[in-house]
Amino acid sequence: MIEMVQDFIDQARWFGGKGREWTLTSLRRVGELPDPPGDLRVAIELATITYDTGELDLYQLPLAYYVHPQERLAHALVGEWEDADFGRAFVYDALHDRESMALWLAAFAAADGEPSMRGGLAFHRLPGHEFDLESHSTLFSGEQSNSSVAFGEDSLMKIFRKVTPGVNPDIAIHQVLTEAGSDHVAALYGWLDLVDEETDSTIQLALLQQFLRTGSDGWDLALSSVRNLFAEADLHAEEVGGDFAGESIRLGEALAEVHAALAEHFPVETRDALATAELSAAMHRRLDAALDVVPQLADHESVLRATFDKVRGLDAIRVQRIHGDLHLGQTLRTVKGWKIVDFEGEPTKPLAERLLPDSPWRDVAGMLRSFGYAPGVVAMTSFQADSPNEADQLAYRATEWADRNRAAFLDAYAGGRGLESDELVLLKAYEADKAVYETVYEARNRPGWLAIPLAALARTESS
Repeated sequence: MIEMVQDFIDQARWFGGKGREWTLTSLRRVGELPDPPGDLRVAIELATITYDTGELDLYQLPLAYYVHPQERLAHALVGEWEDADFGRAFVYDALHDRESMALWLAAFAAADGEPSMRGGLAFHRLPGHEFDLESHSTLFSGEQSNSSVAFGEDSLMKIFRKVTPGVNPDIAIHQVLTEAGSDHVAALYGWLDLVDEETDSTIQLALLQQFLRTGSDGWDLALSSVRNLFAEADLHAEEVGGDFAGESIRLGEALAEVHAALAEHFPVETRDALATAELSAAMHRRLDAALDVVPQLADHESVLRATFDKVRGLDAIRVQRIHGDLHLGQTLRTVKGWKIVDFEGEPTKPLAERLLPDSPWRDVAGMLRSFGYAPGVVAMTSFQADSPNEADQLAYRATEWADRNRAAFLDAYAGGRGLESDELVLLKAYEADKAVYETVYEARNRPGWLAIPLAALARTESS
């Protein structure tokens, strides 16, 4: 049985340990979903992954145990084995099974005012939304680090695959912004906790939120806008039908409102020069590590270090709760405006680090880098230059699109005022730090795209 579950984890899109040596060292059942039909049991298992370095990860596995094989779920089969609680069973990934998913939705609906408890599982529900218990579930196929299931057009459940004891920022921030009436997030409907006696902690397993059925991915919309510009060789960005600047303005306003709401409901701190010195040092350390992976960064090292050194000269830095991993792919354009999604923070960071307050300018820098990335991706993947002149023209138009939308977004975020010198220092440093991160990511995952962040660094130096 352990071998079958280990094979299942190893092949899953959401497993973050690929490429490392690891072993499934334990599989622990922490709860069952209430009121299953007679031939089905649905359990939540926690899998402990131990790497050859000694590091541990904890992954959540919702599994459906059937007495008889289910042909409709053959693609989601984990294995067949004798279970101590259920007997001989055919075991499937429960997220592919509508019968299993209906049990989740019913458990959330039952939590009316007070958490609905099932052993150590606690289903929480915020007031104000009536669930459609007849809706069918659909598993999204595109996600990597988590799994999402839509219930008709009514609600969306995100299952956190890699879990850690403590508060998940995606739930905490969605709850605060929902209760504050924010228009820029999907409303939180409920969440699932595990009150785990073995670790004497609470582990948050899932959230249920509004399904933004009219939402269009911000990254896809930006790419479409760039393609429109590139296809119109004689027009400037503001003259093309797919001009994105108006959306950039609205997105900047949305982020400013979200940051203001977070500052109102979470602690805000002003940290002294020791904090700015440590921030600068951390950026230098990331550059040190990146130089080992991306030797081409040496051409930009002196400018990058000078940019990071300026942070050390700041007297103070204001920090608060932020998104932490913001880019166009974390936004949805709906008929009611822009929504910001996925407040988990940068997935590679430990949970404790993701919960720390940070400067709002980190989020702003992430969006600015995303505006810079979009035209680079389109130029590289959708348009082939046949001559040096055409390549220069593509580069010019890419820069034009990026500069127009960066300026529109930043001006809207700042409310039309010019940035103060300290804010500019932070913003430039966060952008540079993000570009360094991008070079490492591309070198390891998409070497053909490494030219995009390297070109951005070169443009920054010449501007």
